Amino acid sequence: MDLNPNKFPILSFVLSKLPITRSHSPEFDIEQPPSPAKPSPEPYFEITDRMPHLNDPDLIAAMHATVADVSKTRSALKTLGDCPDHELVDIARLKLIELRDGNTEDVSVNIENTDDNDSEEIRSYKAVISLYEMYKSYEKMLSEAEIRLEKLYEAAKKGGKAVAAVGDEEGSSSVEVDDELVAMLNDAAVKGVDRIDLSDRKLRFIPETVGKLRMLVSLKLSANQLQAIPDSIAGLENLQELYASSNLLESLPDSIGSLLKLKILDVSSNKLTSLPDSICHCRSLVELDASFNKLTYLPTNIGYELVNLKKLSVPLNKIRSLPTSIGEMESLQFLDAHFNELRVVPQSIGRLSKLEILNLSGNFSDLVSLPITIGDLTNLKELDISNNQIHELPVTFGRLENLVKLNVEENPITIPPKEVVAKGVEAVKEFMAKRWLDLLLEEEEKSKNVENVQTQGGWLTRSTSWLTNAVVGAAGSVGGILGGEGNPTKTDEFLNQQL
Repeated sequence: MDLNPNKFPILSFVLSKLPITRSHSPEFDIEQPPSPAKPSPEPYFEITDRMPHLNDPDLIAAMHATVADVSKTRSALKTLGDCPDHELVDIARLKLIELRDGNTEDVSVNIENTDDNDSEEIRSYKAVISLYEMYKSYEKMLSEAEIRLEKLYEAAKKGGKAVAAVGDEEGSSSVEVDDELVAMLNDAAVKGVDRIDLSDRKLRFIPETVGKLRMLVSLKLSANQLQAIPDSIAGLENLQELYASSNLLESLPDSIGSLLKLKILDVSSNKLTSLPDSICHCRSLVELDASFNKLTYLPTNIGYELVNLKKLSVPLNKIRSLPTSIGEMESLQFLDAHFNELRVVPQSIGRLSKLEILNLSGNFSDLVSLPITIGDLTNLKELDISNNQIHELPVTFGRLENLVKLNVEENPITIPPKEVVAKGVEAVKEFMAKRWLDLLLEEEEKSKNVENVQTQGGWLTRSTSWLTNAVVGAAGSVGGILGGEGNPTKTDEFLNQQL
């Protein structure tokens, strides 16, 4: 729960100045009170060197009041526990839908909305979802609080004291943007402009009025200092291209799912830790570039929804596994996931029948094998699996008839042998095709041997059964003749009479 002072420098400083109340522990012994604790030295914050007005007690008091909501939320979250991971939340959502007979309404609920009639199982799933949503809201709250504190400091610097009123509507709920940008957007709305390029302007904020540009088809925001994209972007109902690379974005608004006509989305080179689940609603997407971020996963259902996606770029992230649903991206032609932390590639990847380029390189010690379904990618032309820990190519590798470019460098591969790999992709395919054929013939031979054994075993069983019956019958007759146990035959009776 500790804030990162690099991301929220002013907020971290202000929260560290909040008074801490302490109470006696249950083990406190009044007869032997503990020795008075030495006051811990006040932590040193480099930020005060750059922002000397932070030493103004009036300014700090104003800042304390401004971030009271952050302090309360942080305390509550500490009590509730750590944030559940995304996979656990997805499971909880699915379980709730199942328990509601497929009803998807009101799945994301808060704890206070829990029905008294809910079972313990439903309550637990709701609690997981609610806690996750609280953490997401908290992250957004931190960014907004940092912006508010920056405004307070700037006001204090200009006036020599904390002149910004806490709770002022303009100071607490809106952000400053330059007049030129506001005028440009207003003019564009009046004229019905369909393309706007705001790239490389050192912009820190985009006003909410951008959502009024209903006719906008292309919006370029790349190479700025944006920390957020306004929720009002949902109003851009005709938007087809959104470029927001090389900014400081830590999240995307959920409202991005309202851009039903969006075809190209570039959010590369930011600080994104996840993509909103709502991005799955952008079913017109053809290209998605989220490279060079901090993603640890992709939305669980991304493949089921983005069936028109042709190009997916997520390199230079921290993704540990691709979702199983990725195999449903029936239009996908390009998949780049190099320099991640992939540990496994799902079997479903074999269903990407149109995939032409696949890059899984640079997962180093994490990726040790490829799924056998890789051989089903019959349209694959380029494959890069360099810098991994793969020992053996899948036995179906020889089926990649259209493969013309292969990179397996920096892998401890033993099958095929290094001398075969050195001869190029065609030699590798030929070797693996022959290996597969040899394995099939070997398996067929084993099956024949097993079948022969079973046939011979059946003949032997039938012969043994016949011989057993014959011996038992003979033994019965002899036993009857000798007066042994059992019912005597007619022959026995006749012999007895003659005697």
